[in-house]
Amino acid sequence: MFSFAKQRLNIAMKRRDVIKSAGILAATGLITSKSNIANAAITEAKSKSKLALRVAHITDVHIRPDLDAPEKFKKCLEEIKKQKIDFFLNGGDSIFDASYDDVKKERVTELWNLWDDCTKGINGYEVHSCIGNHDTWWAAPDKSDAMYGKDYVVKRLGIPNRYYSFSKAGWHFIIVDGNNPSITLDDEQFNWLKNELEKLPADQPVLIMSHYPILGVTPFWEGGMHSDYKKLKALFYQHRDKVKVCLSGHNHLLDTASYNGTQYFCNGAMSGYWWGKGDDKSAGEGYYEETPPGYAILELYQDGSVINKYTPHSY
Repeated sequence: MFSFAKQRLNIAMKRRDVIKSAGILAATGLITSKSNIANAAITEAKSKSKLALRVAHITDVHIRPDLDAPEKFKKCLEEIKKQKIDFFLNGGDSIFDASYDDVKKERVTELWNLWDDCTKGINGYEVHSCIGNHDTWWAAPDKSDAMYGKDYVVKRLGIPNRYYSFSKAGWHFIIVDGNNPSITLDDEQFNWLKNELEKLPADQPVLIMSHYPILGVTPFWEGGMHSDYKKLKALFYQHRDKVKVCLSGHNHLLDTASYNGTQYFCNGAMSGYWWGKGDDKSAGEGYYEETPPGYAILELYQDGSVINKYTPHSY
């Protein structure tokens, strides 16, 4: 279900490379754990620091007109609003799919209009989004079409660029675009990211949000991850006192990894099994493998520590 159109992203890794990569991660001390859904998937922060922000992370909404998806999504947004959050981070794949070869303009327009309708109830909150692989319409009849490519997605999501940054309450947020060949940051973007980190004060905590996991557990069997993770983790190590959190989705699965002081949270999908019944009746409705549909609330503290709480929602 993670296919691409025209600008196909090569997420396949040769088997020996996967084994080699897994060995490297184990040898260098990657600590991984499947979040405990029964306990609301809380990653604890041992901190007495003052809370700076409470942020909602939604990802992989894949909004669609059928399966009661709009009603379910609106209900969940109302649930999130009751939790005294400061703003939303939207991890991409906002619409069901614009990336397939046979998708027509009318369908793309319908899906984005549906997204607008569903999210108008949270107009009082800032929503900072990144681009997902299914958000972009590559099948436009001509590249000059206003709806072709990433620029249109930037416009529909109301974000300043395909990658950008902002600061809130002492934290710096960096949103990146990995929708490039082999799931990487292009050179222009990597250099921007490098400069962005270099100019920040040494004690300013940073959260980086990507659609694809940069490092994680589940990409070894589902969905995929950044193929430039070695380059990125080396950059993060140079700024290990700053880069506290890397936040992602894409895989519709829930995992947590910790490496060199950076927490990597891949949260589950709002849509779960694409708003369907799920692939495991014994687990529950909407589950994809062992992960239920849901959202996360992140508590960000002044000292850079964090709690990531994943909350399943009921269809």
